[in-house]
Amino acid sequence: MSAIDQIPDEKARAVLRRLHGEAGHEVWKLLWKYLPYYLRLFSGKKLPWERLQHNHDEDYLASSPGGGMYCYLLARAVDAKRIVEFGTSFGVSTIYLALAVRDNGGGLVIGTEMVPSKAAKARSNIEETGLADYVEIREGNALETLSNLDGPVDFMLSDGFPQYALPVLQLVAPKMRRGAIVVNHNAAAMKGDHAEYVAFVRDPANGFVSSSVVLAGELSVRVATP
Repeated sequence: MSAIDQIPDEKARAVLRRLHGEAGHEVWKLLWKYLPYYLRLFSGKKLPWERLQHNHDEDYLASSPGGGMYCYLLARAVDAKRIVEFGTSFGVSTIYLALAVRDNGGGLVIGTEMVPSKAAKARSNIEETGLADYVEIREGNALETLSNLDGPVDFMLSDGFPQYALPVLQLVAPKMRRGAIVVNHNAAAMKGDHAEYVAFVRDPANGFVSSSVVLAGELSVRVATP
């Protein structure tokens, strides 16, 4: 049974299968775009994101089914009612987060997206799942769109361009409750670009306990008594 099969919502499962399929067809295109930068990535050096980010205005930059389900489970585990997503893209991970909020009894996922066409597509995809009432997508630079964020925030997915990851976290952190979780999928693969981010979350003075976690094994959350 696949990760998507675990989603307890037939309509959302159908949309996620379509979106993951579309994203899968673009994998080789993304690999080709980054071919000139593989050596820099593997050696832990920074990439020129100020230039590269504009190469992705039409690309899927989506979580894998396993990564999406991982976020769903964590959000269920902490009973998240208010989630911030930095980097919505076409709304794939947003759907997993919205499902978690709904299944936790209600709340809101606040997504952020800089590219207007992507924000529009994300809203359309989320509307198709029937989860629009649980999502608000803020269009523009997250440092601006999250400046008036209300708390408490229970969960944050940091999945936007690396140069904004730390300042966005620093903006959201004062609104996060004790026990809130932050997931950054890119920190392991793009170590050079996230060195300052990792140093920040691993410094106890900043209020976090943090570690790199490999998505392996079986993670289970008890959500009901049989």
